[in-house]
Amino acid sequence: MVTKTITVTKDAYEQLKALKRPEESFSEEIKRITGGSQDIMRFAGILTDNEGEEMLAAIKKTREESDKRLKRKLRI
Repeated sequence: MVTKTITVTKDAYEQLKALKRPEESFSEEIKRITGGSQDIMRFAGILTDNEGEEMLAAIKKTREESDKRLKRKLRI
C-alpha cells in the first residue's frame, strides 16, 4: 500500500482526532467523513419539489449572468 504524508495544523488534527472512531484509522476516518466513493443516488429525493425548483432557478440565473460576463469579456 502506498502512503502519503500530509501536514495539518494542530487544530485540524484535534478536530480529526475528536471525530475518529476508536476502531478506525485516520485514513478510514477521512474516507468516511469525505464521502469516499459513495453512490450519488443517496441524494435522490432529498429536496422538496419547491426547493428543487428554487435551486434550478438559481442555477439558471447564475448561468445567464456568467454567460453575460463572458460575452462582455469576449466582446461578443
